[in-house]
Amino acid sequence: MLSTFFRRQNEKSLKDERFAPLFDKNVPKDECVVFDTETTGLDKRRDSIISIGAVKVKQNKILSNEALNILIKQDSLINKESIKIHMIRNCDLEAAVDIKEAMEEFLFFIGNRTLVGYYLEFDVAMIDKYIKPLFGIKLPNKQVEVSAMYYDKKIKFIPQGNIDLRFDTILKNLCLPKLNSHDALNDAIMTAMMYLKLKNIEKIK
Repeated sequence: MLSTFFRRQNEKSLKDERFAPLFDKNVPKDECVVFDTETTGLDKRRDSIISIGAVKVKQNKILSNEALNILIKQDSLINKESIKIHMIRNCDLEAAVDIKEAMEEFLFFIGNRTLVGYYLEFDVAMIDKYIKPLFGIKLPNKQVEVSAMYYDKKIKFIPQGNIDLRFDTILKNLCLPKLNSHDALNDAIMTAMMYLKLKNIEKIK
């Protein structure tokens, strides 16, 4: 009941009718968008998004030919410590788009599909940080957390609940390949592989 109220309030706050389809209740079945962001840091208030990678999953297939890979212009130079993590240099952003264009492209790409991710709460919060002032809303999409899916399947075999939820650990335990370069799009594709594996297996030992 409360979630329905907040959803309605969110929809009423929409300032751009182009994004009204985000609130369409006819969510596509067996279809979702897996996405990841690379940011300048982990402070949701002070840091910014550098890149967004997203891929559609439909009927147990990763549609990599329809992937989204956006680089975003920055108001200031990216610090060296941040570059060590995401490997995106200031010179790599010469053809980047501004934040409004990036958010528009992302929202058109996801539509009203379910969103899937690894520690998705942070990525959603970073998107909301920008779309709220731009368009008046926060992401209304249903969300699925891959690490929670993994935990639920694994906990049956580890009663004490001490489960390693690191990205690489989940990937390895699911016998999935690790892509060479670490960026938002490759992380989204690997997360999509995790999602499909977890969706289609009964248990993990």
